[in-house]
Amino acid sequence: MVSLGCPKNTVDGEVLLGDLWRRGYDVVDDHDASDVVLVNTCAFVEDARAESVEAVVAAVELKAAKEGKRVVVTGCMAQRHGAELADAVPEVDLVVGFERYGELGDALEERRKKTSSTDTNDDRVRVGAATVPFRPEGGRVRLGAPHTAYLRVAEGCSHACTFCAIPGFRGKFRSKPWQDALEEARGLVAAGAVELCLIAEDTNQYGLDRRHDDTSLAKLLAELRAELEPEGLRWIRILYAYPSYFDDALVDEIARNPLVCKYLDLPLQHLSDPVLLAMNRPPRDHTERLLRALRDRIPGLALRTTFIAGFPGERPADHAEVVAFCREFGFERMGAFAYSEEDGTRAAATAAEHPGLRVDEATRDARRDELQALAQRMGERFARSLVGSTVDVLVDDGPDAEGVWVGRTQWDAPDVDPCVLLREEEDDDPDRRRRPLRRGEIRRCLVDGTSVTDLFAHPVD
Repeated sequence: MVSLGCPKNTVDGEVLLGDLWRRGYDVVDDHDASDVVLVNTCAFVEDARAESVEAVVAAVELKAAKEGKRVVVTGCMAQRHGAELADAVPEVDLVVGFERYGELGDALEERRKKTSSTDTNDDRVRVGAATVPFRPEGGRVRLGAPHTAYLRVAEGCSHACTFCAIPGFRGKFRSKPWQDALEEARGLVAAGAVELCLIAEDTNQYGLDRRHDDTSLAKLLAELRAELEPEGLRWIRILYAYPSYFDDALVDEIARNPLVCKYLDLPLQHLSDPVLLAMNRPPRDHTERLLRALRDRIPGLALRTTFIAGFPGERPADHAEVVAFCREFGFERMGAFAYSEEDGTRAAATAAEHPGLRVDEATRDARRDELQALAQRMGERFARSLVGSTVDVLVDDGPDAEGVWVGRTQWDAPDVDPCVLLREEEDDDPDRRRRPLRRGEIRRCLVDGTSVTDLFAHPVD
């Protein structure tokens, strides 16, 4: 499997591999020797689609080198552009969308038995609806390290942000049933996960569509601690929150629950009211009051956000407003993207009708780069503020040839945030032995210095 895109796509891929493993398939790392290459695509923005197409073409080239090899395309690009993809790359054997994931094993067996290449797209493209019920997600073949796992608590989005096409191919928002979420969490912790990263399009909306169940994210966080802390769960991380749905119960639970990382990923997209109105996002006043309340009520909180630069109609003053707020407020983690026109979105349609609203690509890129440079300076400042302090570090990998291990603090999400470079120190006292580092454990460490936004540290427990 080649799995691209976000953690939600990773979970989909792990579930698909679990389905195939139970049918007798082995999951292998060697693409050349494999009988099937499954490309799990992303279609979020143009760069992601280009990367997905490159991976599909590479898989087709592997197919040409081995008789009988099959290529299957899944993921958001299959869901969103399945027929076009099948037309453009006829060598692809199957294009499978979300509703048909449960049929992949049968469909693949059919394709492996076929020797003719005269099939129509009706035979190859199996997509279906976007809003589909949850399938069991516990029997996954994990693609990452066992000590950290993504727990999907909801799927889809019912917001109407004008720049975003996700509701069109991921469907309407729906929460995972309470018992299903808990059962999956139990399985992940039993398999060695000490960190659960909760994911959804809008994670903090969990349970609001299932009021008859009396569920909420605050209650889920409390239940995960009560049930799974004795089993070895140490960190719960909240990713992809929306700047609404933060009631007092949720903020209080984040603040007082020792397992919940004092870290929130809260994509804001913009901070100028004219642009927010055009994006159909909450106004600045609401967002600013929320941000300051979160900082005041959750000690030690690190906030991560992302912004879109060059949205249609964005004036220099709108961009300057974002820059000024970031400088004054200070985000510990931040990313920025140049606006990408997405087919089928209201923003793209409006810009097509009113070309004068378009911001040219060079200006989009320049504004993005200014935000990224500011993000690095804020990240460097946050890293320097930790020098001399003692922090908990989750050991992810190592050691390398020089004896350096790689880990993360509670303020660092997997794959997207800075890391901690750990080195075990010699102890001058021969009667004392320090416990050696191991992957997947959380160790108390002293921060010695920084390398841009990364930390240098050594264990002191």
